Formats: sequence, C-alpha cells, structure tokens
Amino acid sequence: MSEKKAITAISFDGDETLWDFQKVMRHSLAIVLGELRSRVPGEASEGLNIDKMIEIRNAVAAELRGKTVNLEEVRFQAFKRTLQSIGCADDALARDLNARYLENRFEDIELYPDVIPALDSLRDEFTLGLLSNGNGYPEHCGLPERFSFVVFSQDAGAEKPETEIFSVACRQAGCAPAELMHVGDSLASDVSGANAVGAVSVWLNRENVRNDTDVLPDHEIQSLAALAELVKN
Repeated sequence: MSEKKAITAISFDGDETLWDFQKVMRHSLAIVLGELRSRVPGEASEGLNIDKMIEIRNAVAAELRGKTVNLEEVRFQAFKRTLQSIGCADDALARDLNARYLENRFEDIELYPDVIPALDSLRDEFTLGLLSNGNGYPEHCGLPERFSFVVFSQDAGAEKPETEIFSVACRQAGCAPAELMHVGDSLASDVSGANAVGAVSVWLNRENVRNDTDVLPDHEIQSLAALAELVKN
C-alpha cells in the first residue's frame, strides 16, 4: 500500500464559498433591470423580473454548454435573449447591459467573514489557489495577491467536475492530485470533481443542509475557520 501524501496545496471555489454570489448577482440584475426599463419603457419591460432574467440566463447557459465556457459571453447572450423576450432585438443595448452588470457584479462582492482569517492561517504552510467555474477574479473581489494560482473554467477550457480543470490546478500548484485539498460548497462540482481526480475533498456546508446524494466528501465543515484544525489531522 502506497504511503498517503501530505497536503501541500489548497484550492478554493469562489461563488458561495468565499462570497455570496446569489446576493451579488441579484443586486446587479436589479440595477440592470432598472436601466432596461428606462431604455425600453412599456408594459413588456415592466413585466420582467429578476427571477425571469435568471431563468433565461440558465436556459442560455444550458444551450451553450460544451460550446463556450466564457461566462461573460453567456451573460451577454442571456441579455440578448431577455431583450428578445420583450420584443426588442438590440445587440448594442445587450452589450451595454452586460457591461453594467459586470461593473456592479465585481464592485459589490462582500467576502464571508471567515475568509480572510482562514487564508491568513493557511498561507504560510500551504500553496493556496482559486479554482472556479465563475469569473470572480481575486483582484476584483478583495483578494489581491492572496493566491499562488488561479484557475477559471473559461481559461482552462473545462469546468468542474471535469478532471481536466483539477489537473490544471495541480500543475500550477506544483503538486500531485493526492497533495491537493479542494474546498467548495457544491457536491456536484467541487466534491465530485476532487474525488474523481484523487484530491482531498472538503464540502463547505454553511447552511448544514442534508446530503441526499451519493457524492461523499472526505471532510465536511460549516465554516472555513475549521480548515486550520482540519489540515493538522
């Protein structure tokens, strides 16, 4: 039996792990919706709401899966579809709305309170990285110079839980998969992906929800504050 390798690198998911993406997204969409209604006044735009915009975006993302992993392009196409749904096919306006969304999307991010203390407690002993299917660049999210490696699906050409993106992270971290610990909120993408590549999976279950899936993490925590003690064991 081969000897278990020690953890040398820790990668973190971004959305819902380091910051509340849903809160930021809905706030940014509310701003965009206000601008859309002012530029396309009428009953059709008044009938739009944030939930409908999210529904359209998710439908577009599903259609584009396997064709593009660029989230800014997905969001742009979603705004085009949103405008079309109210009878306004206007690519220039869709680009304006996309730019407005991205501006607020990045400026309004608030880190969970356990993030900075956790990173500070780990940074001297481990190579830390960001491994995300999102596009929250550290310098835009209050985390400049916090990570030694940053891997986004839109840059790697693969999405979690695909093993390719974890392999990219390992290469950038200079470690073997067994020496990587990955921390994330999603059983389907973070835990499943880490398990598949042979990394140590940590499910960040902030709301203490029940795991009704067959995806089993190596470890489960409710706060990043538990990581420092976890890696000592």
